[in-house]
Amino acid sequence: MKKNLLAAAIALFTMNARSQEIIPLYPQDSIPNSRSSTIAEKAETGTDGILRISDVSVPTLTIYLPAADKANGTAVIICPGGGYRILAAGHEGADVAKQFTEWGVTAFVLKYRLPSDEIMEDRTIGPLQDAQRAIQIVREKAKLWQLNPRQIGIMGFSAGGHLAGSATVHFDRAMIANPLKTSLRPDFAILVYPVISFTEELTHKGSREELLGKEAAADKVKFYSLETQVTKKTPPAFLVHAKDDRAVKVENSLVFAAALEKNRVKHDIYLYDRGGHGFGMKNSTSDVEWMKYLKQWMFNLDLILKKN
Repeated sequence: MKKNLLAAAIALFTMNARSQEIIPLYPQDSIPNSRSSTIAEKAETGTDGILRISDVSVPTLTIYLPAADKANGTAVIICPGGGYRILAAGHEGADVAKQFTEWGVTAFVLKYRLPSDEIMEDRTIGPLQDAQRAIQIVREKAKLWQLNPRQIGIMGFSAGGHLAGSATVHFDRAMIANPLKTSLRPDFAILVYPVISFTEELTHKGSREELLGKEAAADKVKFYSLETQVTKKTPPAFLVHAKDDRAVKVENSLVFAAALEKNRVKHDIYLYDRGGHGFGMKNSTSDVEWMKYLKQWMFNLDLILKKN
């Protein structure tokens, strides 16, 4: 009996030690641009091992803290992908966050609202509101997590890359209340097989339709075609894509890199010959680990210490 109790106590301690703090993006009953709804959030792990979260109406941040002796003051907010229909919250969220903590980076996985007329007054701005709010929270609470408020970046995969990219180019257009006039500009961006363009030639049709609807207004298409929105104030960016990606054409990353180059914004891009779409941190077709290139890039920008 005592052995069973001891085992249970150890199991409970281990579970608590591994658990992460989750904080809401907004005060209860104060989520902007929202409608009351009976939609219930779902989380399912498929036979492919991918955790998919759908019907998100209450956005949150899950916090991953590095060991105190590794922490370097840099933070990254991670936006999982999923075509603006679901969130691939494991291999494009939690797994990535854990890797960052090994580098001394504090990671925040953003569970953002997915576009829906049922839960939003304006579906086209809901996800961007949540990304901006995440940056706002992390910057305003930087002291709490011992962060440098000038080393807060954003990262996204696929449609999450579109969201992270939108926050990267539209930081000067606040979609949320910002009474302290906190900077909503991320200090760097990491975009992995991102949806960039909403043009007919390059867009991922599913992502565009989920965000803008089937009859997308021309001004919205331009606003969310991120390659047209880059300026000299756009923060540095690191991009990853596979040339054989059939879901999101590699040209998405290429046109964004070209826009960064034109505006003399620091950037780097790694292109795999193969790998398709959705590989997360590990492209099974290659021995090259793109995260190692990312680590070097962040070191070059003084965002991490090489020893980590």
